[in-house]
Amino acid sequence: MFEDLSLKLETALKKVTGQGRLTENNISDTLREIRRILLDADVNYNVAKDFIENVKVKALGKDVIASISPGQLITKIIYDELTTLLGGGQQELQLNASGITTIMVVGLQGSGKTTFCGKLAKKLKDQKRKVLLVAADIYRPAAIEQLKLLGHQIEVEVFSLQEPDARKVAAEALSYAKEKNFNTLILDTAGRLHVDEEMMKEVLDLKTIINPTETLFVVDSMTGQDAVNSAKAFNEKVNFDGIVLTKLDGDSRGGAALSIRSVVGKPIKFISNGEKLENLEIFYPDRLASRILGKGDVVSLVEKAQASFDEFETEKLEEKLRKNKFDFDDFLKQIKLIKKMGSLSSLLGMIPGLGSQIKNAQIDDKALIKVEAIISSMTKEERSTPKILNGNRRKRIARGSGTSVQDVNRLIKQFGDMQKMIGNLSRKGLQGSMKNFKFN
Repeated sequence: MFEDLSLKLETALKKVTGQGRLTENNISDTLREIRRILLDADVNYNVAKDFIENVKVKALGKDVIASISPGQLITKIIYDELTTLLGGGQQELQLNASGITTIMVVGLQGSGKTTFCGKLAKKLKDQKRKVLLVAADIYRPAAIEQLKLLGHQIEVEVFSLQEPDARKVAAEALSYAKEKNFNTLILDTAGRLHVDEEMMKEVLDLKTIINPTETLFVVDSMTGQDAVNSAKAFNEKVNFDGIVLTKLDGDSRGGAALSIRSVVGKPIKFISNGEKLENLEIFYPDRLASRILGKGDVVSLVEKAQASFDEFETEKLEEKLRKNKFDFDDFLKQIKLIKKMGSLSSLLGMIPGLGSQIKNAQIDDKALIKVEAIISSMTKEERSTPKILNGNRRKRIARGSGTSVQDVNRLIKQFGDMQKMIGNLSRKGLQGSMKNFKFN
């Protein structure tokens, strides 16, 4: 996300490198360039203006100590201001410790409301909450069916009625949730192509009926300032509690994310960066600021890994690696875990220093699908003993996986090289192999 913004900011900040002190003269060009970059990224004009002024006030006259370059100092100042602009601290979703938590999800049509409801339901279910999804978008039968499909995928019950009044659906859903001892209700409301009085009246009526613990406004981040304007108009009428930014994986500019908190005055609580139900992140302003400045987000990467990797399976894998018994079955398990964590480009973007390097790289997640198909076309014996993979077996595997013999040969060779490397590590010992390794 925000690849263009990150790359341009990185380039602009290089202009103050090598200076002994930050002065108005040597930072004016840099700040002028950063202001232009923010406006190009579709950041609200007043937000960009205030941001630059705040950075300028904090940067002017600051001495640069021996261990820190001017470039590092102004980057730190910009990081702090970005964090403040994005909301300062993380704002948690409010969940009632007892009784029922009701969450109303609102927004314009096409913003990703229904998909977000499914993602949120999965996240809360993983937290051991008993969740009921409610299909209150009565104007789009497809939305009801979509919610039912999402509910089926994550094994969460979906409440719906053949009823032309969303208010009655909400009221009966709330009674049903209390009767069946659900502790969380997520209400998917109807969207419109634009904010109108009829829509607002219905939303306000629904809010009165279910008395939501949280009202979340879902907005498509790729619509830039249109997203900010619709959020502002919606908040003036409904007074929602938090914002959800969707489609952040396709947003290389970042205007909506950088403007919406300041313009609307409500915190961003979640960001969605992919179509998979796992692709929902709690929003941390400091982490996003770090990613925008090309410094990565190691904390989120570790959290994704911890959520995906089973401790017992990890111990089994370590034992196999020590004994050099890592086979294609183990390789297949790791591929599935990586896919569960998200797209390769989003994962690599969290590693410090890699953001700008992978901007133009062709990172194809389909490559993992191809590898998975090849391994899945092998017999159990072939996976555990790759040396038996002769020419005829390789042809059969290629036909079964819809790939070429060359693809199969390439994977087997790469796997063989990896086994040799693992064998060397096992013989030398991990500590000895890593003794000269340093982080730069």
